[in-house]
Amino acid sequence: MTPNVTQRWQFPVFVAIGLVSAAVDIFILQVLVWSGFHYTVAVTLGFLTGFLVNYLGHTRVTFKKQETVANVLGFILVVLLNYLITLSFVALSEVFLDSVVTGKIVSLPVVAVNGFLWGKYLVFK
Repeated sequence: MTPNVTQRWQFPVFVAIGLVSAAVDIFILQVLVWSGFHYTVAVTLGFLTGFLVNYLGHTRVTFKKQETVANVLGFILVVLLNYLITLSFVALSEVFLDSVVTGKIVSLPVVAVNGFLWGKYLVFK
């Protein structure tokens, strides 16, 4: 069975929304780091802003659902997992490469695939 157009474009749309939210996230992270904030604060604030862009985009566009308490809570759980993954990459990158942004960028494909699979099969099913 061939996937319909919506299914065929679902992952590319997910990635596009993810790229927009990641750009917002990284921009905020970098501005805060340049402003002297500790990288954990910068990563957290960037991540939270990216979260809002991500949730609204994926709920309304990628998965074409309405906001509900259940999908907000599910999305938060997925984001928390991705947050821990991101912080791990950033911390390792800071220690070994003296670069916060490198760790953040390297973590993006991992959290993108993780987020899509959890979103599609659990949060927005």
